[in-house]
Amino acid sequence: MTETQPTDLDPERVALLEALAQQRYFFLHTVEGLTDEQARLTPTASSLCLGGLVKHVALTERGWTDFVEHGTMAGGDDADLEAREREFRLLEDESLEGVVGLYREVAAHTDELVRTVDLDSSHPLPPAPWFTPGEHRSARRTFLHLLSELAHHTGHADVIRETVDGQRSMG
Repeated sequence: MTETQPTDLDPERVALLEALAQQRYFFLHTVEGLTDEQARLTPTASSLCLGGLVKHVALTERGWTDFVEHGTMAGGDDADLEAREREFRLLEDESLEGVVGLYREVAAHTDELVRTVDLDSSHPLPPAPWFTPGEHRSARRTFLHLLSELAHHTGHADVIRETVDGQRSMG
């Protein structure tokens, strides 16, 4: 996605940028060459589709970068189940090219934050059943969370793509 060989950054930031770039490459490779119709297919036992995964990853990453910058999360309310369901689908008025473009924009912003933000800065996590009340998360830990989520969804995408047309992202 973004090749980063900066010499003025500390090794920790370089490692984060390189790991994110590698996972983004594999993730976006799974949707290369697909039509919008193929990106909407849900060929596995789950209801996941490739276009929806790209959109979900973009929106979730944007939420976490808002958290790093402002202590709040974009999109916020996971209680809106209908909105959450739409997040995982490539809707008829959306295109794969559009959600990939959105993801690239979000990723570029994330990379800029990795380069510049105080990695030790932290904010309290929002109230949610999956967070311990009163828990804080540092920017560093947030970027590591994004990396693990991206790797997780890259695996989902690889299985779905292989089911669609036999292509695999890694071999």
